[in-house]
Amino acid sequence: MNANQASQYLTFTDEVKDALANNKPIVALETTIISHGMPYPQNIEMARKVEQIIRDNGAVPATIGLLDGRIKIGLNEQELEAFATNKQVEKVSRRDFPYILSSGKIGATTVAATMIGAALAGIEVFATGGIGGVHREGETTMDISADLTELAHTNVAVVCAGAKSILDIGRTLEFLETHGVPVVGYKTDEFPSFYARESGFGVDFRLDEPAQVADALRKKWELGLNGGAIIANPVPEESALKHAEIESVIQQALDEAKAQNITGKKVTPFLLARIKELTGGKSLETNIALVYHNAQVAAQIAVALKA
Repeated sequence: MNANQASQYLTFTDEVKDALANNKPIVALETTIISHGMPYPQNIEMARKVEQIIRDNGAVPATIGLLDGRIKIGLNEQELEAFATNKQVEKVSRRDFPYILSSGKIGATTVAATMIGAALAGIEVFATGGIGGVHREGETTMDISADLTELAHTNVAVVCAGAKSILDIGRTLEFLETHGVPVVGYKTDEFPSFYARESGFGVDFRLDEPAQVADALRKKWELGLNGGAIIANPVPEESALKHAEIESVIQQALDEAKAQNITGKKVTPFLLARIKELTGGKSLETNIALVYHNAQVAAQIAVALKA
């Protein structure tokens, strides 16, 4: 499907339509974090505040989701509420678009799906929590997130707090390297691990200013080097969890998921919920803090791209 054919499936809010028409900076946002990543009412509070942070930093938010057979680029208040409260929301990645659109079901976009929607709409920057990746024991299960293959060929920069720490971060970085996806450390030399600022792994390059990131992205795409980029932005220090502590919690949650035979797209929501329980809610507070920080940095980069 080319962009012209795809446009018949896209619906824009007036705010996003105006931003596109007037070449204003836009930041894409996902809906899986609302429907599957956080409980109610924290999810809707987070969704509203993230959009406001982006506006406060000079850009326009475009929360993306599938609803009534359309790819919504920007959601109104009623639609946001639906993603936050409807228990029937499906989790959508690249493979799921045809089914969700043709069935008219409500679908929340993952990192991969949000990148697709953003690219179809002409949006170059996307803020999320953490990307998916190679799962632990992925060498035997072959459980590798479609986020990684999307990053290999879709021209959207993803601002994130690294990869979710429930993953095999070393193998995730190897996969990105193989597919030529730059991993930029934003004001850091070490790749962050979502809840923690450190992971034991480095980044490809360190950049400290939005204008530097924007310049690198523009040169990448002008050279025809298709694919996205990771802008790894560590969770603020005051909200970060200790790497060793969260690692032991994750291992316990992984063992429980294995014992209960939880597999596929159900793994991540189970682990995030269990980690929240095991940390007494601290992991959710960290998750929210890092999303706000990513939204701020993404908006600054989007503004710099339009400068």
